[in-house]
Amino acid sequence: MPHSLKASVLQMTNFTPYERNLERLLIHLDTLKDQDIVLAPEVSMTDYDYEHLEAAAVFSEEVERVLCERVGDQVVGLTLLTRHADGRYTNDAVVIHDHRVIHRQSKHKLFVLGEEDKHLAAGTADEIQLFEVDGVRYGVLICFELRFKELWKQLEGADVILLPSQWGMPRKRHLEILAPALAVMNQAYVLVANSAKETMAASSAIYSPSGGVVMDDMQEVISGEIDLGLLKKMRRYIVMR
Repeated sequence: MPHSLKASVLQMTNFTPYERNLERLLIHLDTLKDQDIVLAPEVSMTDYDYEHLEAAAVFSEEVERVLCERVGDQVVGLTLLTRHADGRYTNDAVVIHDHRVIHRQSKHKLFVLGEEDKHLAAGTADEIQLFEVDGVRYGVLICFELRFKELWKQLEGADVILLPSQWGMPRKRHLEILAPALAVMNQAYVLVANSAKETMAASSAIYSPSGGVVMDDMQEVISGEIDLGLLKKMRRYIVMR
């Protein structure tokens, strides 16, 4: 396991046509080649384009293909709209490393206020599992899932928790309370990449298990260090059992 990791979260808005979003992401990845982890916001490639779900899903397949070609040593996460053979659509967290998808999970807790349940199928809770890269254990929650304490428990043991989001401005303070609470409770780093659309909260941040935070609502890229030595130290002296 490395002693530390460099991480960046992207605070992006959504553009049309979709290609502009992918172009923007690829520019960031070129600029952030020295970063170990890069996380983009929820559905940042297409937005929740319910009127054109099939087109959004087709483009998402292209995004996944391009990223698998481009992403080598880094861990890159985002969510993509996915069409299944049975006609269902899901919002899938996709994590890419070493030119392949190493983890995928469909959003389990859909945001009824945003009518996600009318357009998308929910994933199952058992898809929310830890996965490992170079000895570092990762977990993912997608936006609204942050509110469910039973899902926090499923991520116990994660060193880094990725949280791609489209969290609304009216509930901005909730995001800024819950995400650091998860970091402290689970003794993990929590990376929040939230949308920068006008109706969204921004609040993208890197939270440490000691209560530290790196946040800047005015920037499109927020970068910080994940100190894995700090994780070991905290878990040694504050035993959660």
